[in-house]
Amino acid sequence: MNNAVPDIIRIAIAQLNPTVGDIAGNLAKIREARALAARQKADLVLFTELFIAGYPPEDLVLKPAFLSACEAAVQELARDTADGGPGIVIGTPLKRESGVHNSVVVLDDGKVVAERYKVDLPNYGEFDEKRVFRAGPSLPGPVNFRGVRIGIPICEDLWGHVGVCETLAESGAEILLVPNGSPYYRGKVEVRQQIVIRQVIENGLPIIYANMIGGQDELVFDGASFAIHSDKSLAFQLSQFEEAVALTTWRRNGETWLCEDAPMAVIPENEEADYSACMLGLRDYVNKNGFNNVVLGLSGGLDSALCAAIAVDALGRERVRTVMMPYRYTTGESLADAEACARALGCRYDIVPISQPVEGFLDALGQMFSGTEAGITEENLQSRARGTLLMAISNKFGSMVVTTGNKSEMSVGYATLYGDMNGGFNPIKDVYKMQAYALSRWRNGHVPRGGLGPSGEVIPANIINKAPSAELRENQSDQDSLPPYPVLDEILECLIENEMGVDEIVALGHDRETVHKVEHLLYVAEYKRRQGAPGVKITRKNFGRDRRYPITNKFRDRT
Repeated sequence: MNNAVPDIIRIAIAQLNPTVGDIAGNLAKIREARALAARQKADLVLFTELFIAGYPPEDLVLKPAFLSACEAAVQELARDTADGGPGIVIGTPLKRESGVHNSVVVLDDGKVVAERYKVDLPNYGEFDEKRVFRAGPSLPGPVNFRGVRIGIPICEDLWGHVGVCETLAESGAEILLVPNGSPYYRGKVEVRQQIVIRQVIENGLPIIYANMIGGQDELVFDGASFAIHSDKSLAFQLSQFEEAVALTTWRRNGETWLCEDAPMAVIPENEEADYSACMLGLRDYVNKNGFNNVVLGLSGGLDSALCAAIAVDALGRERVRTVMMPYRYTTGESLADAEACARALGCRYDIVPISQPVEGFLDALGQMFSGTEAGITEENLQSRARGTLLMAISNKFGSMVVTTGNKSEMSVGYATLYGDMNGGFNPIKDVYKMQAYALSRWRNGHVPRGGLGPSGEVIPANIINKAPSAELRENQSDQDSLPPYPVLDEILECLIENEMGVDEIVALGHDRETVHKVEHLLYVAEYKRRQGAPGVKITRKNFGRDRRYPITNKFRDRT
């Protein structure tokens, strides 16, 4: 090996989509990416956090057999590097005397050159790493790779304040390579860049930030890998929501390194990014879990139409089946809108009336319900009949049921257990109602990158323009019992994302009684949300991994 100090280093950024637990499949991806990087004349390939295992592996790392399989994959890859091709920086769990670590290994010349362990284990929001990993026992030093001293802080080691980057700079690192598993939420790209710029200012080193892409249960990783020069300028920017093995060429310039040849992609705006996250999350959940196709109820309303569009874009029209299930309160307008939406998307559309099953339930309960007034119980029977039919279609044809409730509805409990909440995955679970309108309008004017659906108006304008209604009784409107959605969504965002008190929300101009009502509905619906399908994280705080409130909860902010 040539140990002379180089003036140029070519680093390939492997922004790829691993699958948790698929060690053989991830290993194949690594080899394919390294072969491509070799053809690009790369010296080193930088992969992302825990790539061999998939991220986040959660309690899989408590299984000795899983750890052994990851270790064996590392040794296989190390042997691959004896061919004289690019070296590898890659994340993997490692069990050592000090515990099980979230680790990075550097592989070159047929062997493991170095191991580094994550020091700052995140334990907030969607992260729970302290539960399964041990922190690195000491602050890491740089690794000499073919004459270049590289520092490798692992994800949170860059974000936190534990001194990892400072120690690397003080101990001679020339450039920082950071493998990440950073999930998407709206505006996250700018947040990441500001974190990196802060570290560049503090430590004076250029930083390469490599981020994975792909859906993993409720999390979507959006890629958008980038680098910041030591003068705080953007060195390169990879695309968002797309796999890439991108070569970046770095040249020594005095005491620092400059990137002189690399991609500079444009990052999508908010609606496009949110829609792409929903699409990627659904696609990977369906494909990685082995479903051939999906089915969803198409009601003629906004949410189901948006979910149908996302499903067609994610999977293709031939893998999406929509079902209209009318009852006596379903209007002719809704029937026409649902059919128009399915035709615009080109997916299968069936009509299955629910009069017989609903009337059968009512007959069976007639004696028990005698002398009581009809109300929400009878309304919910309609939703539960629809949920049962969708699950029957799922069982018969192997289709996963896509649920279609938005975050506004899930927040205040306007969803029926064992009815419209039935299903395997909800692509808009973390999308507020007003955001659903914005995404629908955006989709009518654009086809997302990588989307498999048609162009043009795929969500009929009448669906967007008419008043939202569950159509469970005559002339029903959502606003009969809820504040207008713009008001409701603002209050919910204050309560959920910002954890604001009632006084603070009222100070913004909201009615106190309305705020108290919304807060109460939010708390009492917790038991429903615990039983809901997983769905894509879009906001800073989603229901599930980010927000863990007790079901039994008497607290109310009575200020």
